[in-house]
Amino acid sequence: MPLVTIDVIKDVFTPGEKQQLIAKVTEAMIAVEGEALRAVTWVRINEFESGDWAIGGQALTAVDVQQMAGKVAA
Repeated sequence: MPLVTIDVIKDVFTPGEKQQLIAKVTEAMIAVEGEALRAVTWVRINEFESGDWAIGGQALTAVDVQQMAGKVAA
């Protein structure tokens, strides 16, 4: 059974956006693996606290990620 894990920083994605991620990743898996695996395709989202994720030694917050995505002003 396929298991897809998506790691994100908490409060970056809304509940609706997380549902979209789950739906679209599931559809991508089915496109490759076939409809028969839909019932056993698992997608989970792990949320990390703001500041518990770092790139290049610099901790990232939810606001940092939203700024990179252009969702809030820098």
